[in-house]
Amino acid sequence: MVIKQRKPNRLKNFDYSSAGWYFITICIKNRQEYFGNIINNRMNLNKYGEIVNKYWLEIKNKFKNITLDIYQIMPNHIHGIIVIKQKNIVGVSFMKSEMRMKISKSNRHMGLMNQTPTIGLIIRYFKSKCTFEIHKYGLNNNLWQRNYYDHIIRNESSLNNIREYIQNNPKKWDNDEENPKNIK
Repeated sequence: MVIKQRKPNRLKNFDYSSAGWYFITICIKNRQEYFGNIINNRMNLNKYGEIVNKYWLEIKNKFKNITLDIYQIMPNHIHGIIVIKQKNIVGVSFMKSEMRMKISKSNRHMGLMNQTPTIGLIIRYFKSKCTFEIHKYGLNNNLWQRNYYDHIIRNESSLNNIREYIQNNPKKWDNDEENPKNIK
């Protein structure tokens, strides 16, 4: 039996707990439309969509040094920007980012370095809270795709383009690749 290797979708050697702006997309498994529907170019959340909205907003309360920028819940996915704010750590903030990453990875388990959560931890928290709550309402399916998409936002032009994309996503639902009607 041949075991298929998954293609890594994270930037190699990047510290996903470092300060920055991250564009995130999290999709429902098999493109099921669980969160509501688009009517007149606007997303109308159902009870599952309201749960997703609640726990997305909860991220900033759960994790220190995290803020949320624009986000959009769609029928079968969510787009959002998560901001990890700079945390001043004595003896670390002046180091080059690659050195900080090596030290942080090697000593994090001992509680000696930056305790800022990674993007992966934030997404796991969000997915698990939503799943637990939604399962209470009887939707017992495997809710989420196994992973998520992330993009590190590196400049203001990219940030503005991503914000526009997120904001206009409901208007473009008919042509969206995540829309099950567009699967060929």
